[in-house]
Amino acid sequence: MKPNNFNYVRAESVDHVLSCLAEHGENARILAGGQSLIAMMNFRLVEPAYLIDISGLDELKEIKTNGNSVEISAAVTQAKVIAAADVNEHLSLLVDALPNVGHFQTRAKGTFCGSIAHSDPSSEQPLCFAILGGEAVLKSNRGERVLAASEFQTGMLATAREDDELLTSVRLPKQNPSAGHAFEEITRRQGDFAIVAIAVIADGENIRIGVGGVAGKPEVRDWDGLADSDIDDALNALAWELGDNEDIHASAKYRRQMVRRVGRRVIEEARKCRS
Repeated sequence: MKPNNFNYVRAESVDHVLSCLAEHGENARILAGGQSLIAMMNFRLVEPAYLIDISGLDELKEIKTNGNSVEISAAVTQAKVIAAADVNEHLSLLVDALPNVGHFQTRAKGTFCGSIAHSDPSSEQPLCFAILGGEAVLKSNRGERVLAASEFQTGMLATAREDDELLTSVRLPKQNPSAGHAFEEITRRQGDFAIVAIAVIADGENIRIGVGGVAGKPEVRDWDGLADSDIDDALNALAWELGDNEDIHASAKYRRQMVRRVGRRVIEEARKCRS
């Protein structure tokens, strides 16, 4: 199939984007990499009247360090994120997770912020955004607001972004260099969306675990001082808390079992990596 008719707007600046969104926001979509959006338009799952292309805006192609966080702008590709020196130095969990996103061809076009805005619970990037405790920077003609990942991600393919707002960047706190981390996912094939994805940060006696692909959005839990003998019970409780998500890829029972088994493995790996 092909998309329905739409008006194409090549953005000249961020202010131009905000003006377009102020006028057409409810009927507009932002095009950055287009790896998810164009497919949805082809299947007519979404039919925007206006497509606003931000891929040519140099002001949205920056990765910079601001104090204790790394800020990734809206038009930065996933390939650029993986290669960035600041990301490799301060966000090693993200570097481990991103090669699982699609394939190198799609990572050369797909953007990190685009995946956050799309908010697919089976995608690796929203999971990293959640477990790292990131912030979404939203701008409109009304001003700017900053939302924590837990506020921004509201459900499956749903966020707290208003129709007239542009997600201009995502801020990710620098990881503690002495903390261990690990990431693993279960997929049908390399590059597919995750059936179950688990990320863990082990910082001292704290275990921070994030699970994607199971609930309507990535879920994060912090376990302080959890004894080895209690890990299995904690994972079992978490598996049941995440609900009964079942689809053509896996049963709810299978997903719960993967949370238990893969979760234990990823926790052990993250603990081994602590400095």
